[in-house]
Amino acid sequence: MAFQQHELIANFLRKEITSGALHPGDPLPSEAELCEQFSSSRGPVRQAMSTLRNEGLISSGRGRRSVVLENIRSQPFDSVISFTQWCLESGVQPGQKTQWMIRKPADKPMADALEIAEGEPIVSLLRLRTMDGTPAMLERLTYPLWVGQHVLNFDPDSGSIYQRIIDCGVDIHHASRAIDAIAAPQEDAELLGVEPGAPLLRMYRRAFTREGVPIEASDDRYLPSRARFSLVSVRGNRSPLSLVTNQGDAASA
Repeated sequence: MAFQQHELIANFLRKEITSGALHPGDPLPSEAELCEQFSSSRGPVRQAMSTLRNEGLISSGRGRRSVVLENIRSQPFDSVISFTQWCLESGVQPGQKTQWMIRKPADKPMADALEIAEGEPIVSLLRLRTMDGTPAMLERLTYPLWVGQHVLNFDPDSGSIYQRIIDCGVDIHHASRAIDAIAAPQEDAELLGVEPGAPLLRMYRRAFTREGVPIEASDDRYLPSRARFSLVSVRGNRSPLSLVTNQGDAASA
């Protein structure tokens, strides 16, 4: 596969950063130096630098040399969706213990989340997930029946549900995530081995097909000692993370 000039430059600099040859705070070569090194005009060099800024690897420069930012490894899509894949990439052994799995009519909140009619059948389950045998999080997964039927015919203690539905031909194209903190209710506290009211990191996720049809709604609750979220934002570039208010919740409290 032939790379364009700006891709070659970006790949070289990215490797220098991720390998540790360039450390956080180190300045990048100047445009003139990169032009000479790659026998390039300024256009491809600037395009390469823009790519790295959008990835959160370097600062915006603004009249000065760009510098390397703290290197937080981005995640591939599969590990964003799959706890199993995330654990394996992190070097720990994932585990699971299903607490219950049920087919039932959708109540209004879940019908809204899956964009189906209230009362339509859904499949829901609760699993305790472990890392190297130690409790790490609880996942509450809900699927419309056309997806959930593949889960009903699967032993959820045997491995990744995400991989199961992929293998069954379900198109998982994109996902949205919302993150907040909650106090552990009694059931969660007992399963995770903490006191009721202990803080949990909650991630609410919806996954969609390429056409935007919801295929999953999940409520994942992590022990903060086992997981955290990291993000680098670059001035002059839009952040992939949005901070939103809970004005509606506050008004109804």
